[in-house]
Amino acid sequence: MRMKKSFKLFKFMYFFTCFFVLLGNTSFAYIDPSAVTYVIQAVAGVAIAIGAACTVYRHKIAKWFRAQQKKRAKKKHQTEENKDNQ
Repeated sequence: MRMKKSFKLFKFMYFFTCFFVLLGNTSFAYIDPSAVTYVIQAVAGVAIAIGAACTVYRHKIAKWFRAQQKKRAKKKHQTEENKDNQ
């Protein structure tokens, strides 16, 4: 079973290696360093925005759980008081 998976993986890698070597185009292009800087800034901006959004929603979820915990504690306290009064 393991041999079949490794053989399939080998065939997959071999196919794509041959595909890119045989059908790849050579291009003589120059990437300006400032263009790379813009890409890095864009990626960093997206990562920071995603992190900020995750933090906001994490706080909202934690607040909801705290509220639920307080409701359960209050309800438990009320039921204990009712038992004590009876």
